[in-house]
Amino acid sequence: MGTNQLILICDDQHIIHETLGAYLANEGFDTVSAYDGEQAIAMFNSKKPDLIILDIMMPKKNGMDVCREIRQTSHTPIIMLTAKSEEIDRVLGLELGADDYIIKPFSSREVVARVKAVLRRFSQQQEEPTQVIRYGGLEININNYDVRLDGERLPLTPKEVEIFQLLASHPGKVYSREKILSLVWGYDYFGDTRAVDTQIKRIRQKLPQEDVGWAIKTVYGVGYRFEVYNGDEEQ
Repeated sequence: MGTNQLILICDDQHIIHETLGAYLANEGFDTVSAYDGEQAIAMFNSKKPDLIILDIMMPKKNGMDVCREIRQTSHTPIIMLTAKSEEIDRVLGLELGADDYIIKPFSSREVVARVKAVLRRFSQQQEEPTQVIRYGGLEININNYDVRLDGERLPLTPKEVEIFQLLASHPGKVYSREKILSLVWGYDYFGDTRAVDTQIKRIRQKLPQEDVGWAIKTVYGVGYRFEVYNGDEEQ
């Protein structure tokens, strides 16, 4: 294979691999295929793809488990494929760290457009200069997705880090759930904002319960904001 970006397609239907593979090749991408969840993990580890197209319903290991496992070690972009009836799976997929989702049946042209958009967004994030946000003992480093409080690392997932960083980088600014979806995932989620609420709840559970001079506040009927009560802000 050359220097083209590599896409790992994970689906148990051969026709999906044939049609998507042809469209992606036509746009200058290389592709490799996995037909079940265990093979998807193995191919991810051996091939180091630039992006993963991941079906939720697969044999041996479903797409959710594959996504969860990959997110433990990697921020590689993941686009999930889901049936129209699997709305709860789409929400769960976003919570687990998927970057986008596409509903079956889909057009291959739409998939290629989503692949390009996600890769473009991911490369922009990688190229941004190191941005470390500090408030007292809190330190958020978006470059390596590292969040620490008084030197202790907080066990946040990549999407939790991105949401936390977004809010903390603009203290006092209120972000609607729709705006958080748009900025963190890069698309509108048709008014379904449960993924944001779940992520915020999980972030709060991992933060200290005592007063540390800052907090993520709920603005009822609107969204969320990062509030600082004392101490000097450092950027």
